[in-house]
Amino acid sequence: MSYFEPLQEALEAYLDAAQIAQVQDAFLLSEQAHEGQSRSTGDPYITHPVAVAVILAEMRMDPQTIMAALLHDVIEDTAIDKKTLTERFGEQVAELVDGVSKLTQIKFESRAEAQAENFRKMVLAMAQDLRVIIIKLADRLHNMRTLDAVSTNKRRRVALETLEIYAPIANRLGMHSMRVELEDLGFAALYPVRYRVLNDVVKKARGNRKEILSVIKKSLLEVLTRESMPPVKLSGREKHLYSIYKKMRNKRIPFSEIMDVYAFRVIVDSVDSCYRVLGAVHNLYKPVPERFKDYIAIPKSNGYQSLHTTLFGPYGVPIEIQIRTEEMHAMAESGIASHWLYKSDEGIVNRTHLRAQEWLKNLLEMQQSTGNSLEFIENVKIDLFPDEVYVFTPKGKILELPHGASVVDFAYTIHTDIGDTCVAAKINRRLSPLSTQLANGQTVEIITSPGARPNPAWLNFVVTGKARSGIKHYLKRQRQSESMTLGRRLIERALGTLHLSLEKIPQANIERVLKESNYKSLDELLESTGLGNQSPLILARRLAFAVKEETEQEESEKQAATHQLSKQPLLIKGTEGMVVNFAKCCYPVPGDVILGVFDAGKGITVHDEQCQQIAHLRNTEKCIYVNWEEQVSGEFPVKVNAELVNQRGVLADLAAAIAASDANIENISVEERDGRYCSVNMTISVNSRDHLARVMRRVRKLPAVSKLNRVK
Repeated sequence: MSYFEPLQEALEAYLDAAQIAQVQDAFLLSEQAHEGQSRSTGDPYITHPVAVAVILAEMRMDPQTIMAALLHDVIEDTAIDKKTLTERFGEQVAELVDGVSKLTQIKFESRAEAQAENFRKMVLAMAQDLRVIIIKLADRLHNMRTLDAVSTNKRRRVALETLEIYAPIANRLGMHSMRVELEDLGFAALYPVRYRVLNDVVKKARGNRKEILSVIKKSLLEVLTRESMPPVKLSGREKHLYSIYKKMRNKRIPFSEIMDVYAFRVIVDSVDSCYRVLGAVHNLYKPVPERFKDYIAIPKSNGYQSLHTTLFGPYGVPIEIQIRTEEMHAMAESGIASHWLYKSDEGIVNRTHLRAQEWLKNLLEMQQSTGNSLEFIENVKIDLFPDEVYVFTPKGKILELPHGASVVDFAYTIHTDIGDTCVAAKINRRLSPLSTQLANGQTVEIITSPGARPNPAWLNFVVTGKARSGIKHYLKRQRQSESMTLGRRLIERALGTLHLSLEKIPQANIERVLKESNYKSLDELLESTGLGNQSPLILARRLAFAVKEETEQEESEKQAATHQLSKQPLLIKGTEGMVVNFAKCCYPVPGDVILGVFDAGKGITVHDEQCQQIAHLRNTEKCIYVNWEEQVSGEFPVKVNAELVNQRGVLADLAAAIAASDANIENISVEERDGRYCSVNMTISVNSRDHLARVMRRVRKLPAVSKLNRVK
């Protein structure tokens, strides 16, 4: 028997003879290309692409998709290239095959990086043609069905990747049937013992509840017939195992407390009938408050539409009822694939495609703003969150956000520029902080300011990938700008010892230094210098003389230049941003004698000159002479220790004295010394050494303070 026969049977149901002949041509090339290759199961390799094509044929995908499925591994695993496929089957098929193929020619540092880069490539191909991901999901489904043949480690790795990425993507595209099978197969492979135990428990419960379910089904049929609304179809639905497992794990509840293991699905002929059936079942059994969801009026982000309600059934058993039309059911089961499967209702199909394209557009925006593939795939995983919150813009537009989304997530969902400049929000016309978590039905208005910028602290509460990547992208740009500014200051300062400036350096010298140091531009060199990866003194000499080696005379000149630089320290304003940091070991404040240390990749860390942590670095190239500018802005943390008499109200007096001195307590901890005294360690914010002295004088006047000193 030919391996093509099962596929031919599936295709004959909806394709004509000419189209089947084209598919057979692709099969023959694939069979020839994979000749001699076997799968881990021992079967000839051609059985895999045929099985993938059969899965897609059951979805009634178009001939180009079926041909691409048959050829999806030939670029990756055989000598056939994209050009050959284009010549024989056309550009469309060749592009689909290329989109599904892995990046096998590039060597990656780790498996995680390879996986992430392959995923990024697939997203770019998906944006061009959604069929790429449908082929990839069918490919993954067949691999999961035959996963028993591979090693335990590979089985667990593939199962985890399926549960984390591919099943959520199937869900995001509304492909319910495929998602359920991927999740259950992944669950069985990743946690075989848990899967077996849960499967046995569900089977036992099914037997116990069989009689109750038949009574409920009979009652539902009777009431719908009596109300002249006979359903097109009434069927029982059992919650799949992975969904039950997730609910038990997330809510930390036993199986006996899960109410919606069994449900009924009522399929009717029109949207009007959906709401009439809802009224009829609510008359039959009382609904559970707050367990009704109208996904017809407000569809899920993947296009899913249905009415969900939970009822108090007989014998105290809660019953979940889902009510939908036939078109909605087709959409719920096949999602984006229903575009090819059911072409009857173009309205539903177009809405689904628009939602999928919107999601892909967001993925592409994320992809452009993330630094690397690993960061991108992490943001995508966050974005595949299944639970949704529906909120309104002031103009009444509905936005879907993941559960736990904050005001900042909402702002970035509208537009990246609004996210970057948001300062506050009005939720239902009341002012709210940016960290507020949103709830269903709220109306959110974002307040922006042209001078506002993203705060690194936002990363602690945002949940959408778009917000996370937008904030990180801005901070990265800001850091680049700040490090370039600092790098230019450092090099100009070092060139000053040679009575030169960057403007006076010949372009040929700059280009030679860039080539020797493997930098593409002067900006890149300045950025690296600002981040502490290059010595400004050495760079200044190389730029001035464009030499690599240094003679003994030049070494003595360099020491003289270092001495000269100590007389012209770099001035610290306190507004340099992320590239000038203040050490947490000695907490320097304006007015202290300070010394800078180059910290590779981070910039300059400013220490108190007497700090013991940098004693071994003094008089080395890692040190840089720094000083405070006359006008320093900002607040600086400093550590203070106080010994207090242990009496009522003493901490309140201490806090009041600090506040009265215009200082702020950032952190405080109390240790009991003995029955009479306690030791209080505080981090307070001051703007200068003089300000700190005023605070300490005021605190010392308190009767309960026996000892007070600054901690370094």
